[in-house]
Amino acid sequence: MTNQMFGDNLARCATFGLRKVTPRACVADGKPHLRAFLTDVLEDLGFVTSECAKADELGAILETQLPDLVVLGVSVDGIEVAKILETLLRQKFEGKVLALGARESIIVKAVWQVGGEYGLAMLPPLTTPFDAGTLRERVAMLLPEEPKPSPAVHVPEALHAGWLELWYQQKVDARTLVRCGAEALVRMRHPAWGVVPPGYFIPEDDDPCFLRLSEFVIERATEDWRYLFEQQSSTDISINLPVSFLKNRHAVRSLCQRIPAHPAFGGLLIEIDSAEVISNLDLLIDVAKEVRFNNVAISIDNLGADWPALMGLDIFPFVELKVDRQFVTGCANDRLKRTLCRHIIEFGKGCGARIVAEGVETRADFVAANELGFDLVQGYLFGKPMGLKKFAHSALAQPVLVSK
Repeated sequence: MTNQMFGDNLARCATFGLRKVTPRACVADGKPHLRAFLTDVLEDLGFVTSECAKADELGAILETQLPDLVVLGVSVDGIEVAKILETLLRQKFEGKVLALGARESIIVKAVWQVGGEYGLAMLPPLTTPFDAGTLRERVAMLLPEEPKPSPAVHVPEALHAGWLELWYQQKVDARTLVRCGAEALVRMRHPAWGVVPPGYFIPEDDDPCFLRLSEFVIERATEDWRYLFEQQSSTDISINLPVSFLKNRHAVRSLCQRIPAHPAFGGLLIEIDSAEVISNLDLLIDVAKEVRFNNVAISIDNLGADWPALMGLDIFPFVELKVDRQFVTGCANDRLKRTLCRHIIEFGKGCGARIVAEGVETRADFVAANELGFDLVQGYLFGKPMGLKKFAHSALAQPVLVSK
């Protein structure tokens, strides 16, 4: 399948009978915040989404949107769930149906059993809490085959055409739930393919284009900070850079010169993958010591079982440790993950660094992260990455699964 899968305008024209190249999903649930959460996750998986709260709304969607998947949340009352099943049967829905509800829920089992008895294509029920990976496994058969992650467009072409931009995902204080920063993530907005994720255009570390891409990220992040400051208030921004960039002394000096001198600027945080940090400890310690007087600091990203390699340092100039999502997601029910998180938190606090939990996607994992003592949390539970203007106008809504 070609990269045309990225273009909504192209995908709308292509069908396999009633089946679209880009799959469509309808979320039927009575709670608006759950519908919003599920549609966000499904859109990130590649679905075009719609949503409804009642059976009569679903009927119109089945006729006009032709969804391939109906996600039926059983937070609606039993009578409405029955009406939704009747609507699916009456309109001879041929797509998949995924029931979603609490573990050991009687009504979830009833929906799955009754739907199957009446000939609906019922997927195995999805019980809460769940993460995006579990949902993806349930609906994998509906997702188009992804092309190989080779660059769709060369970075110089994208830079020249102005197709690159930064999206932002908020970091949230684990105790107050106040937004206190944002991580910048590079995206390409191609005129034909739509928004292209970085896996399709990020060059290799030793590629000369990586330096130009890094310079773009730095320049755009500082411009975006000024825009955010004008729109609302100062937002601390973190960016991702490779170690190869920091090995270039001229590039580091140029970075320091681009830092805003505005008194409201809280500093620029550079996130470096933990494996790269550990492999280049002496270099990064020197760089961190050098740039900190220019309002720049280094964060260790994706830290996991390799954390003991950081012990015993005479100087620890890193201001933040971000625990890898694979150890945060599911930590509420996994003793080994909780133990590793606790060790990193104790180590980080002893070094004076703040600790961030990555990949918080469920209420249970947020509660666990809070109890463990994480300073900040980041993940889809609190918001997915979004474009600059949308991020600027988004208020910190009540977390989706944190509320009762």
